[in-house]
Amino acid sequence: MKKREITLQTGEFPAEDSESTILLFDGVCHFCHAAVHFIIRRDPEARVRFASMQSEVGKRLLKKAGLDPARLSTVVLYDHGRVYVKSDAVLRVCRKLNGLWPLLYGGIVIPRRIRDAFYDGVARNRYRWFGQTEQCRVPDRSERFRFLDL
Repeated sequence: MKKREITLQTGEFPAEDSESTILLFDGVCHFCHAAVHFIIRRDPEARVRFASMQSEVGKRLLKKAGLDPARLSTVVLYDHGRVYVKSDAVLRVCRKLNGLWPLLYGGIVIPRRIRDAFYDGVARNRYRWFGQTEQCRVPDRSERFRFLDL
């Protein structure tokens, strides 16, 4: 049976800390691990924290937001009390990075439907193109505080 994709819109995310920025990612996806490492290197102020969707913390946060981790194939960004998915999440993370990356947020003017179609294509093929692993990324000691599930 094929998994049915759920349609998500930006909305309130009822978590304990409404001042946090938390990126929930697929912990078994090599591409997602690379993206987390990319963000860490470009966010020395540690504005973005992380949790894998497969972790207990990730599952709890997703459940509080009314999302089913078993049916998600998207990154989820919790940013100051709001939840963003797919291209909205990616563009909002870019705004928090150093260098020229915040300029990518200008892509928000592209209709969500078009942005998300591109996102969905990458998400659908990420395991085939980049592979997957049996375990989540283990951060080094200097990064550990940024991961909520450790």
